[in-house]
Amino acid sequence: MDLDIIIQKIDSLSPVSATGSRVMEIISSPNSSLEEIVDVIKYDQGLTANLLRLCNSAYFGLRTKVESIRQAVAYLGLNKVAGVVMMATLSKNLTAAQKGYDLNEGELWKYSVSSALIVQSLAEKRQLGNIPCLFTSALLKDIGKVILGTHIQDAFQKIILSVEKERLTFLEAERKILGIDHAELGAMVAEKWRFSPEMVFIIRNHHDPMKILIGDDLSIPIIYLADTICMMVGIGGGADGLAYRYYQEVMDRLSFTEIDLQNTIADFWEKNKAVEEMIKMSGGN
Repeated sequence: MDLDIIIQKIDSLSPVSATGSRVMEIISSPNSSLEEIVDVIKYDQGLTANLLRLCNSAYFGLRTKVESIRQAVAYLGLNKVAGVVMMATLSKNLTAAQKGYDLNEGELWKYSVSSALIVQSLAEKRQLGNIPCLFTSALLKDIGKVILGTHIQDAFQKIILSVEKERLTFLEAERKILGIDHAELGAMVAEKWRFSPEMVFIIRNHHDPMKILIGDDLSIPIIYLADTICMMVGIGGGADGLAYRYYQEVMDRLSFTEIDLQNTIADFWEKNKAVEEMIKMSGGN
């Protein structure tokens, strides 16, 4: 397998818009303000229209119709608006079918958005910092699958054989057979798009939460937990969904109990219809 050919396919992706990149820069600053966000977004008519449409979706359940960017930020807050901006910016890359991973059209996008929304909810409850970074990392973490999809399809039998006979994870088998895995490719995309080193690290290691169980950083454990919840409710499994390892230690590190898990799943299902609407709208269908 020619690794250079795979890596060159990064250039075939639709890059994050200048507006999206600037929004991420602003929101990552501890001194960011409502005015800065409004000033950047208001000149992008397409993004403004999509943002207002998403803000008025059933997911947020606002009683008053949002008619301006200023209102959107005032009602939803900087973190949620940044998340919606990134959804509007990244959807075009993640909505197509990925046959190699047995994901039909829209399934990868549904999984990515669901994971990001769960991450945002969990991060808010634990009062974590830099929620937009976590949200965007969850949204973008599997973009490597878009590049690897065709190659996975061609090498699928070899990969599954490695998973079954050598007890490898799907990610380890990708790396063995193709010379690279989708997490590493995703990190390379984030680097090319000049996302923060923190986001690059999260995307690169999102399947390896055991790396950072020591210390205060909960970024990867919380994204791992959101992915686990998605799998439990039957979202985004695809061909590789059951070929990853479950780590109880991560749940313990987050002090996440069985009751917490049940409540989070229940909350997600309660909002399921609204989530579906938001996914459909953000995916441009």
